[in-house]
Amino acid sequence: MRKPRLGRALVHGAAVTALAVSTMMSTSVLAQSVDISQWSPEYVRSIAGTEEFDTAAQCGAVTPLDYQGKLTFWYQGVFEGDPDLLRQYYKDFFVAFRETYPNIELQEQALTYNDLLDKFRTALLGNAGPMMVRLQILGGVEFASKGYLQELSPEDVGWKTEDFWPGAMKSVMWEGKTYGIPTNNETMGFIWNADIFERAGLDPEKPPATWDEVVAYSKQIHDTLGIAGYGLVARKNAGNTPYRFMPQLWAYGGGVFDEADPNPTYEEVRLDSPESKQALQASYDMYVRDKSVPVSALTNQQADNQPLFLAGQVAMMVSHPSDYDVMLDLQAKATGADKEKAQTVIDNMRYGLIPTGPDGRRAVVFGGSNIHILKPEYVDGGVVDEAAAKAMTCFWTSPEWSLKMAYAGSNPGNLNGFKTSWMKERLENIEFLDVTTAMLPYGVPFPALPVTPEIMNIIIPDMLQNALTGAMTVDEAAEDAAQKVRDLTGGGGL
Repeated sequence: MRKPRLGRALVHGAAVTALAVSTMMSTSVLAQSVDISQWSPEYVRSIAGTEEFDTAAQCGAVTPLDYQGKLTFWYQGVFEGDPDLLRQYYKDFFVAFRETYPNIELQEQALTYNDLLDKFRTALLGNAGPMMVRLQILGGVEFASKGYLQELSPEDVGWKTEDFWPGAMKSVMWEGKTYGIPTNNETMGFIWNADIFERAGLDPEKPPATWDEVVAYSKQIHDTLGIAGYGLVARKNAGNTPYRFMPQLWAYGGGVFDEADPNPTYEEVRLDSPESKQALQASYDMYVRDKSVPVSALTNQQADNQPLFLAGQVAMMVSHPSDYDVMLDLQAKATGADKEKAQTVIDNMRYGLIPTGPDGRRAVVFGGSNIHILKPEYVDGGVVDEAAAKAMTCFWTSPEWSLKMAYAGSNPGNLNGFKTSWMKERLENIEFLDVTTAMLPYGVPFPALPVTPEIMNIIIPDMLQNALTGAMTVDEAAEDAAQKVRDLTGGGGL
């Protein structure tokens, strides 16, 4: 496999900045499974392949392998835009679980990111939920705060809290108690097309260092070549939108609350701050003033930007390392001249760290998913087979499967996954994985509040839409969004 050509934004041989490390570590004690203070592409490579793990033996100590039971399970499945490799690992996972626990009758249901929360909420209102669920990272606190979830910690299924990122554990905590376990965690990187950069008169191996430069580069690309410079995503009620806008908001020094601060309190709403308005203005400038992003940005998800990027119609975007594999899958299905053109784009894909704000602040959403067990009274039939649920929880959060199920687009929730032979294999076979893995210490978890899903999936996209469509000015859109958050939280933050 061709080795990645990294942009100058990522400097090999150096650990992440002290600020990024201290921000990550300030959320909890230093994770003992890995040394966060050394986190760098070189450190990740140095620990890959250093330990072996026996998933069946480890989970058998939690739930005997001959246990007979029944389990209903909902989970966020693969996206339309996910690579075929990830689809295969999902199939392999359920085959492996059934072979390991042949006497557990498993009924699993995969749902899309945008459908899962709504369907789960509806099922809970009718006491018809599954015994367990795997939710996106911003969902757990909402349901824990309403009393739907059982307490569940890594220690309950044979792991240690220190085996998981401190920021990830924040997302399953409510009022000092733990209600779930991280399955995977991820941060994105910045992707650009070096060939487009060169044709537009930009340095092909140097991505924009700041978000202001993203705006300027996007305009230059559009004005020179007549194509979209940046793949803006602003769809309503879609998780893709906050995952791509919040890093921009934080980089400018803004926020919904103070969630990007080292020790957030969530007591002050900042969406109407000058810094937040500056971030929103940057998106306005690209969409309205410069017209340098896709016209379809208001309805696009990342899956819509992927074919545009492959066709050479979008020059820059924020996304996962899995987009490289997605491009390979799409290219394999192309024919004739389109196939050759797609290969040119793939050959010119570059990954770097996400740009900073004017003062050098760099941030990215600390994303991922968590697994939870429901209380019996909210489950269809009124019974939870806890032994079966813990078997599934142990299996998915094991070093082996938390790595494999995140193989192409994320990272293992269980930090021991970084030590496995499968991690070593990933680093060798997945281009640009170094870059997005190196972004992990810059990750900012979404606020650990019950109202966060509504804020991120509704209020933030609505703010963007109000400004970009001209329904409101930038100032009005930011102030409207801030007031909605205050109304939602009772006047202030918490």
